[in-house]
Amino acid sequence: MKVRLPQGMGGGPSNMQNVIKQAQKMQEDMAAKQAELEAREYDISAGGGVVNVKINGKKEILSVKLAEEIVDPEDIETLEDLIVAAVNEAVKKVETVSSEEMSKITGSIGIPGMF
Repeated sequence: MKVRLPQGMGGGPSNMQNVIKQAQKMQEDMAAKQAELEAREYDISAGGGVVNVKINGKKEILSVKLAEEIVDPEDIETLEDLIVAAVNEAVKKVETVSSEEMSKITGSIGIPGMF
């Protein structure tokens, strides 16, 4: 049994070559965007600015800055909670920006394992 493809689908080798070229271009664009995203740095704060975290696009924490007033030896728990909140927010920011930027390249194509 022979399968009939709708007009413009399948067909000749030139159509397949175009699909391959488009896929290669998308792959190149994604690699370039990934490198750009990994080089970015984000400054995130928590607790009204008493804890600041700097993170890069690779999700590596570059620095943590604490305001003096938050360092209370009697209340280490609050400081720990604020650091966790700032780090989690920083990671979330990197993931959100990366996902949004990559979806601009891939459009509505769902690529498993990508963002």
